[in-house]
Formats: sequence, C-alpha cells, structure tokens
Amino acid sequence: MAELMNCKKCGRVFQYTGITKICQRCRKKDDESFKIVREYVYDNPGATLVEISEETGVEEDIILRYIRQGKLEIISENSSLLIECERCGKGIKTGRFCDVCIEEMRRGLSPDIKKRETAKEKNENKHRMFTADRKKR
Repeated sequence: MAELMNCKKCGRVFQYTGITKICQRCRKKDDESFKIVREYVYDNPGATLVEISEETGVEEDIILRYIRQGKLEIISENSSLLIECERCGKGIKTGRFCDVCIEEMRRGLSPDIKKRETAKEKNENKHRMFTADRKKR
C-alpha cells in the first residue's frame, strides 16, 4: 500500500509509490525543464553553465543535477561545463565518478561481496542439523 507524503519541492501531499519523493506535478515540470536544457545544450555545445541557465531559465544547480544523474552529457571536448569526479576530482562529462574510479570501486567491492556471501553460507550451515554416521560395533 502506498503511503502519503509531502512533495520535497512544493510541499503538496501526494501518494508516494517508492520511486520519487516529488509529486506528479513537480516531476512533470522537472521533465519539461530537462527537455529545454537538453535541446539548448545540443544546439549550443560550447555554452557555459551560466549561459545555459540564463537562456533556458533553469537554475544552475538543477542543470548540474541532470549531469550528475547521467540524464545529460557534455558532448563538446572544449566545453567549460565539465563536472568533477566525486572521488578523485578529475573532469567528467556525466555522472558522479570517472571511469577509472568506477572500475577501482567495482574491483574493491568484489572481494567484500564474496566474503559476505561466504560468511552467510557459513552462518546458514551453523543452524542446520547434521547426522553423524555411527560405526557398527
């Protein structure tokens, strides 16, 4: 059953489905803003963040959120609209992390995942009942 909650943007009460914490009206407005920004960026690949914001009427932090979410990618190599990897600071075109950091984090998590799975299996075996073979005398 879905619960009621207040929209993080406008404060209206809406039925939360577990997907997003903003109401349908705000989500629709955000989608429209994204389309405007996307079209502007593709038509003006060298535009700065300030230019994009001024020309589209969309706030800079919202544009940066689109880039961080991977919804928008900087396509020009010469663009001043690069963002930084949250881990190493390297300039990236979209998302939160550069390819190198993503690979390092993936490799770093793999052994931990295997350790957790092995520990879980051992823990499950502790609670099982086993029978011992008795030697006949």
